[in-house]
Amino acid sequence: MSHIVTALSQIAAAQPEAIALTDKQGQLSWSGLLNEVTYLAAALHQYQGKVIALAAENQSAWVLMDLACLQAGVILLPLPAFFTQTQQQHAIEQSGAVAIVLSKAQAIVSDTPLRNSLFLRAVITPRKAAIPDGTVKITFTSGSTGQPKGVCLSEGNELNVARSLLACTDIRSARHLCILPLPTLLENIAGVYTPLLSGGVVILLTPDELGFNGSSGLDITVFADALERVKPDSIILLPALLSALIAYIKQGWKAPESLKFVAVGGSRVGSGLLQAASDVGLPVYEGYGLSECSSVVSLNTGAMNQVGTAGKVLSHLNVVFDDGEVVVKGNSFLGYVNEPDSWYRDRVYTGDLGFIDYEGYLHIMGRRKNLLISSFGRNINPEWIESELTANPAIAQCVVLGDARPYCVALLYMRSLSISDQEIDAWIARVNSTLPDYARVRHWLRLPEPLSLMTGTLTANGKPVREAITRLYQTDIEHLYKEQA
Repeated sequence: MSHIVTALSQIAAAQPEAIALTDKQGQLSWSGLLNEVTYLAAALHQYQGKVIALAAENQSAWVLMDLACLQAGVILLPLPAFFTQTQQQHAIEQSGAVAIVLSKAQAIVSDTPLRNSLFLRAVITPRKAAIPDGTVKITFTSGSTGQPKGVCLSEGNELNVARSLLACTDIRSARHLCILPLPTLLENIAGVYTPLLSGGVVILLTPDELGFNGSSGLDITVFADALERVKPDSIILLPALLSALIAYIKQGWKAPESLKFVAVGGSRVGSGLLQAASDVGLPVYEGYGLSECSSVVSLNTGAMNQVGTAGKVLSHLNVVFDDGEVVVKGNSFLGYVNEPDSWYRDRVYTGDLGFIDYEGYLHIMGRRKNLLISSFGRNINPEWIESELTANPAIAQCVVLGDARPYCVALLYMRSLSISDQEIDAWIARVNSTLPDYARVRHWLRLPEPLSLMTGTLTANGKPVREAITRLYQTDIEHLYKEQA
């Protein structure tokens, strides 16, 4: 039996009529959750040891399917809706999935009804995948270049993170609103497993109900209304969404007093943005993680919080450094699909540069591969500068360039056209005053449209695809370097 489902069964026995899941279809009690998981697990038994893909928006049925696969010994392949059709097909083929579970809106007449508006469709993949023993979930990382890679996780990988998060946040019977898509491992583990293991309730709203429009559009009024209506204890945000929320609060909106923990991650968060969140009364805590470690590696909390850091390393992990690179030991993934050479390693080389300070807080300086080396030989972490610039809520997106160049430039997408060039100049000057001369932004360009998945300039978790951006705006970038220094 699944360890996670066993733990949830014990909670259900103690509070059978309490609410465990809620979505636009209604509420599901703890006893109802266990009954549904048992039913689905029996229906999936014939697929034990095989891979089934799941493509559905945030809803209770997604969570039930996830838990049922754990119970039935089925390997789950969550398919993000933000993946292109080519990426989704790549994930299915690479993992050797034998079926895909779809929501009612996606189903066709020949699909087999399962439960809770879910339908199963058999698929034929060209080859049998090589998957390490013990795999219960395959999560495909979007990456910044090339096709996604399948990260194979054990149930122990996931449970270790969920239990460590529960211990360090110490929020009991948490009322959590899922904002990120459930195929996002961070939301899957920190936003579903952890609140449920606390005996709490998981609230699931569709993208429309949250005000999302496509990969980067957001109606902040709809989003704020959802927060007021749901009154969650905890949410998980990407930095861009946090910035938009802060800007809306500054316009007069008041966040619900129920909010106790707002986790933010996905990319480096500037200390200015975190201070802005504190100034408007949001309990925001930065963390750090990656899929190969089952998402979260470190986290700030109410008890231990140092702004500008990625927090304390979770209790089940150990972090060391190799030539400045963060190396995580203690909860390594099983390996990549179809890459046996990567299997069963005891540590993860993250590709991130960082250090731990004398108080035990982890600092992440940026990606090793993104390190800029100026024409004067100075090493510059662009994420550091970008996080400081986007501390101003008026700046929705920022990319700093300057590799093999005499100085740095910035590409900016503003949240409003009403922001003047003079206001941007003043903000950049303010940020520059806090930076060493070699890291200061000399010139900038206002982007005509936001970076997005659709244009290939943004990854699924909101990070810029620098190579694609450089190609797309090559002429404009060259012009910035022709301006007078």
